Amino acid sequence: MATARTVALWRRAYARRLAVTDTLVVCATVTFAQVVRFGFGDSRVVAPSLVNAELEYSLFSVGLALFWLLALRLLGSRNAKVIGGGTLEYKRVADATIWLFGALAILAFGFQLQIARGYVLIAFPIGLGLLFLGRWRWRRWLLHQRAFGRCTHHAVLLGEREKSRHVGASILREPGLGFELLGAVTEYGTDRDLLPGVPVLAGFENALEVVLASGADTVVYSGSDRMSPEALQEFGWELEAAQIELLVAPALTGIAGPRVHSIPAPGLPLIQVDYPTFEGAKYVAKRTLDIVGSVFGLIVLSPIFAALALLVRQDGGRALFRQQRIGADGRRFEMLKFRTMVVNAEDQLPSLLDRSDGNAVLFKMRNDPRVTPVGRALRRHSLDELPQLINVLRGNMSLVGPRPPLISEMERYDHRMQRRFLVRPGITGLWQVNGRSDLSWDDSVRLDLFYVENWSLTGDLVILWRTLRVVFTGAGAY
Repeated sequence: MATARTVALWRRAYARRLAVTDTLVVCATVTFAQVVRFGFGDSRVVAPSLVNAELEYSLFSVGLALFWLLALRLLGSRNAKVIGGGTLEYKRVADATIWLFGALAILAFGFQLQIARGYVLIAFPIGLGLLFLGRWRWRRWLLHQRAFGRCTHHAVLLGEREKSRHVGASILREPGLGFELLGAVTEYGTDRDLLPGVPVLAGFENALEVVLASGADTVVYSGSDRMSPEALQEFGWELEAAQIELLVAPALTGIAGPRVHSIPAPGLPLIQVDYPTFEGAKYVAKRTLDIVGSVFGLIVLSPIFAALALLVRQDGGRALFRQQRIGADGRRFEMLKFRTMVVNAEDQLPSLLDRSDGNAVLFKMRNDPRVTPVGRALRRHSLDELPQLINVLRGNMSLVGPRPPLISEMERYDHRMQRRFLVRPGITGLWQVNGRSDLSWDDSVRLDLFYVENWSLTGDLVILWRTLRVVFTGAGAY
């Protein structure tokens, strides 16, 4: 059973591992950049504005490494509140690196420092990529530990039954968060389980005694009109004395951290929620990423395109399959895929509808007789989706976004699902990296809406990275 002390210990140990990895990455990056750009000979940074002052690149690299590591620390990239889950950790790593090299560019311009551009162009992208890789590898290690019950938080839910049920279900859907739910304290204190494996331990009147006896290191408060603000404050003081963390789950759902800000009103902390952004500089940056990524992908993958097209055409049919889908603002567009089914597949669909393995809206079959042998291999590794890079370049789709729905699916959408059309659909998305065809309809809706409400450029990069692993393993594809 974890205690507040053991939680603090594994958090500090994990942060130390990240610090060591960051140090190795930064030192290796600046060394590599210097050797590639200058070799092992003598080289110097010159500052004409400072009476032609000179600094050996070895000392410059040491200074850059120290300031890089300092930036990672000052911007909280190893803060216990962000490491191990979500995209905020990656965002802070990116922010620290971008701020550092931005400051370097300003100093170089202001003092006319003659810093080799090749050195910077090597150090910046390689360093940032390796820092991301190091964090990802440690996160994989942390997930492995949590699969065996290590490096976890043991939590008790506190609040009204229905609110706690919602919060508990959200926590259980994300085992990577590292929370093990010991039980719940609700307004009635019934013996009936709140959720499978999550018993109701007591009512509010015995909340503190039950929490202390349970061995929990965390209490998750979901809200209740039966508990006054004064009672909750005193309860928090008691938890503080016992070194038990108190987490407050807001009533708002589907909102990620970057959109939530605290306003320190005296005696009453207010939570401000930013509205999702679908225009402006962030959206221009997303479209730029789409254009650069699709052009790069089409050029690099062109030999694979040609080979796959020849394989698909072996049965005499066309290589590309064109299908009407719904995009941003409800506009129809023609989505491209490599054909994975026999030529008359659409004609055979009505006879197969009662054999669907998909969810309540999407038709899927694990062993669809219409899929060709080549098509099955393409589907398993999502190679049939590659022609959608053309859709991305045209502006119909994005590299990352909600799944593009069929016209027949859109007709069954409720008003909540209409928000999916605020952004362009994507080749990949949260649905791709969280189960693909194995997802229920409710989970598909939840993930798509969460993406629309909380998208960010950093989040898109993380999803693209996770997609590579899913594509190689073929998990959830049929």
